[in-house]
Amino acid sequence: MTAVPGDAVPGERLGMVLGTEDATPVTFWFAVLPGASVQMDDLVAVRTLKPDGQPVHFYGIVDHVRTRHEGVTFDSDVADVVAGLLPASVSYAARVLVTRVDPEDFIPPQPGDEVRHARGDDLRLALSADKMDHAFAGGLLADGQVLPVNYQFVNGESGGHINISGISGVATKTSYALFLLHSIFRGGVLAQRREGHNTRALIFNVKGEDLLFLDKPNAKVQKKEGDVRARKGWPEGRYDRLGLPVEPFRDVQFLAPPKAGAGDVIVPDVEQRSEGVTPFVFSLREFCQKRMLPYVFSDAGSSLNIGFVIGNMEEKLARLAAGDDAPYLTVEDWQPDTEVLLEEDLRFDDMGKTRIETFAQLISYLEYKLLEQNDGEGDPRWVLKQNQGTLRAFVRRLRGVQKHLAPLVRGDLTPGQAAKYRPNLLASGVQTSVVDIHKLGAHAQSFVVGVLLRDLFEHKERYGRQDTVFVVLDELNKYAPREGDSPIKDVLLDIAERGRSLGIILIGAQQTASEVERRIVSNAAIRVVGRLDLAEAERPEYRFLPQSFRARAGILQPGTMLVSQPDVPNPVLVNYPFPAWATRRDEVAEPVGQQAEDDGKDWLGL
Repeated sequence: MTAVPGDAVPGERLGMVLGTEDATPVTFWFAVLPGASVQMDDLVAVRTLKPDGQPVHFYGIVDHVRTRHEGVTFDSDVADVVAGLLPASVSYAARVLVTRVDPEDFIPPQPGDEVRHARGDDLRLALSADKMDHAFAGGLLADGQVLPVNYQFVNGESGGHINISGISGVATKTSYALFLLHSIFRGGVLAQRREGHNTRALIFNVKGEDLLFLDKPNAKVQKKEGDVRARKGWPEGRYDRLGLPVEPFRDVQFLAPPKAGAGDVIVPDVEQRSEGVTPFVFSLREFCQKRMLPYVFSDAGSSLNIGFVIGNMEEKLARLAAGDDAPYLTVEDWQPDTEVLLEEDLRFDDMGKTRIETFAQLISYLEYKLLEQNDGEGDPRWVLKQNQGTLRAFVRRLRGVQKHLAPLVRGDLTPGQAAKYRPNLLASGVQTSVVDIHKLGAHAQSFVVGVLLRDLFEHKERYGRQDTVFVVLDELNKYAPREGDSPIKDVLLDIAERGRSLGIILIGAQQTASEVERRIVSNAAIRVVGRLDLAEAERPEYRFLPQSFRARAGILQPGTMLVSQPDVPNPVLVNYPFPAWATRRDEVAEPVGQQAEDDGKDWLGL
């Protein structure tokens, strides 16, 4: 993060502390001088003297400004004042919320003390930047200065996790999360810490195909940012002020689910991008060995009996899959009748064992073991005296998600395909992994998110904090709702409570923090708010915002966020630049697929 040109220039004189309003160590009013302009979110500095002559400095943020006539009594007098019939003067005043007192002698400022715009060193002290060993740019303040964000409260050293709230489509939550990643990756903080080679990001794309072009330059960024620069009258653009390159993400891999249907050809189920996207699948044996069955059920905790059956089947399938590495399963205790044989297209190996190659066949096998074997009594070692109604409910739920998971969990793969299309989020040479799940149904989305996060968490538990992985996940209220229990919610809770010590940092977003598990939201060191519904803004989850900020949250515009961090007791309003990476196909500066065409010509020698 670079300094803004002119930071060494002392801040301009704005006014004097009022004597007609109470001044305290935490808040005060000041009168704005004629010709000066003060707006909400301006940062100011005040110097006062103790009785012994020692100075005390106050730094704060303007949270309220007002003007009114002095010398008149009635509201209707304004017309006479404007007409020159009544003498009156205009009082222009601002209220300041103190963010820091230095030294910490909590005396009030005195009426008449000079108020200056905080710039340079004053700004650093106002935002406690002098306490930050490593910081990155969190955006620009209203006056164009940079907001430093303490990286040690993001990467897990002193705190961890970022939580972003706001109305969908207006609050631009994902856009700001990507900006923060860009600032971390390209702003210099990783180079200072020599961590650039082992810091990664995992981004789940849950809406459209917008995030499948992060590695492509945005054709509109120059015009958009040029317009802002001209409107502000700045000599440089926002990216220059932030010290960031106007470039897309680098070293990105894109993973997408395969199109439905069996066969040797496995292609990603995407429409807007024809190259650079790799399909991902889980082998049927991997599904059983890695105990993925619980993640099929998003409401596993709703029934104790169902939960018992799930745990029992998870153990049985893990044992069944042990001892071999073929993508499919083989069983010798299932001899289906002709109707099932034809319907499921079952095959047999050389030893006459039944080969299970599809998710539908696996469900049929479980149904046989639980409900059909032994004249409808089931295998007693699998049933374990469970009620038939519970077992039927278990099978019904599996059938309900069968069509959603069948393309993702397959045994009709060659060993080479199983290895090639297994998702590897920590692949060498990859800094950012984008997992596209927007076309999947709700159950399949939860399954993919839960399984990938569980695998990542277990990997970090085994090998420790060798690198830092930022996980960007929108719609937290769906994956970790306040009410109920589920395996994916347990994984997210583990990440929120223990992930920062392992180097897993959650950048979570949701429309309503009041509907997300409290422990996930409360463990976030950095809290960010975009446009909010005003009723939602009054919920207890937003009490970290002063009342004036909660009222303003309902009128925030896209590209503007309120950022709260531990080093600064009050939130700060920031704006951030238009994305330098394409956010949809029509923003790509070069034709999508052009690189693939060029590579093909090189291969053909053209």
